[in-house]
Amino acid sequence: MSAVSEAGPVKPGQPGDSEHEHKLDAGALHWFDSIVMAIAGSAPAFSISVSTGVIVSAVGFASPAALLWCGIPMLGIAIAYHQLNKLGANAGAAYAWVGRVIHPYLGFMAGWAVVISATIFMVEGSLPAGTATLSLFSAHLAGMKGWYTLVGAIWFLVMAFFVARGVRITANAQWIMSSIEILLLVLFIVLAFAHGHKLHSFSFSWLWFSHFGSAGKFASGALVAAFYYWGWDVSSNLGEETHDGEDVAGAGGIIGVIVCFVLFELFTIAMNMDLSQSAMVNQTGFNLQGLGQLVGNSVGAKLAIIALMLSTIATLETTLIQVTRSLFSMSREVTLPPAFGRLHTDWNTPVFATGVIVAISLVLFVTSNFVGGIGKVLTDGEYAIDIQICIYYALAGFAAVIAFHRYALKSPKNLVLMFLFPLLGGGFMLYVLIEALFTPGALSSIEIILGFGGMALGVIPIAYYWMKGSAYLHQKPTLGRVPIGEELPAEGTL
Repeated sequence: MSAVSEAGPVKPGQPGDSEHEHKLDAGALHWFDSIVMAIAGSAPAFSISVSTGVIVSAVGFASPAALLWCGIPMLGIAIAYHQLNKLGANAGAAYAWVGRVIHPYLGFMAGWAVVISATIFMVEGSLPAGTATLSLFSAHLAGMKGWYTLVGAIWFLVMAFFVARGVRITANAQWIMSSIEILLLVLFIVLAFAHGHKLHSFSFSWLWFSHFGSAGKFASGALVAAFYYWGWDVSSNLGEETHDGEDVAGAGGIIGVIVCFVLFELFTIAMNMDLSQSAMVNQTGFNLQGLGQLVGNSVGAKLAIIALMLSTIATLETTLIQVTRSLFSMSREVTLPPAFGRLHTDWNTPVFATGVIVAISLVLFVTSNFVGGIGKVLTDGEYAIDIQICIYYALAGFAAVIAFHRYALKSPKNLVLMFLFPLLGGGFMLYVLIEALFTPGALSSIEIILGFGGMALGVIPIAYYWMKGSAYLHQKPTLGRVPIGEELPAEGTL
């Protein structure tokens, strides 16, 4: 028997036409796995270390406020995902739901945004993985491009193997890495607030709007804050592989956002109190290590590096899962080549999609070393990803509003969960993107080119597969005509 088989056009959860059909490993994950995946996707230690310098550079002492006022709408997007899962768990998540509810072209662009942002992130994540690992042994080697490129690439290939090997093995690895990461972060929070040598006293103004100065500054901060949270939605991409995925996958995303919100907020406040603004800006990629050194000397610094390393490796794994499941779903719907829908006959994972993303990412990873230092690569890549995050999260929020608007007035709970929160989330993401684009200096030309240029490439497969007669691209949007609950039609019907 061949090592792989075509996924074909069969919808998730429905019987296939062939006894040799292979589908994703349904029911392999459970509710706690979904939560762990969501937390690992947002990568608390990675986000804190890598993004603190970027957000402080953008808004200074308003960093906690940016995370707070972006965190509430982000919860709205997580609630939107939970609601959209009622339409049927799908490995494509926003790709499938936006396409069915609003328009297939917009659905494709939502899925394409996931693919492009995740591919860029492979570089974003692999660089800190290499530097963090080498920092445990030699600060000199950690600063050498050749060495941290090599070590980062090795970690990336190891995680790619786990992702290809099976979702259950991947989840087990996440349990170990994320548990240690969270325990270390909680320890650092306690130590950071307990030690008595503060540079600045806590101020409630850090949680309000007074430090932003302008709407453009607020948008810049919120754009970076979106990157902090990004990644929790991998739990929905794993919905087909999760027991009771229509409910559990979305709930895991909501809990993941809440856990990460608490960690991000406490850490950012602690850093405002304990570290100078200039130190945080100049130590992009190493801020968690700086805090660890302050509260725990050399031991604290080493533990911070371990937390960063585990977080980075874990989020590389979840991001690779998210992009390969998206490619699998898009191939199944005939909007990408059928090879991306191939599943390993024993592992039930999209091995071809995994291999392609690994190859592209490694090329980008090596190339990135010739365009500037690690700080520049991280900053440019982060803002480019932010653009794509805003696009597909906004589309998902609006899709939830449209899909369930007929039910919003049936109860106060429905009004909040099916209309107000998703609308807040989608509207906020759209506002932040527009405000940042029209604020001079908020985004550089390279960041805009990377962000929108990557999205523009999606026009090519849309045009090609529309001409090929893809049923997905020719479907008629439901625009909220899909019933929910027991009345919900079988997955794939409109």
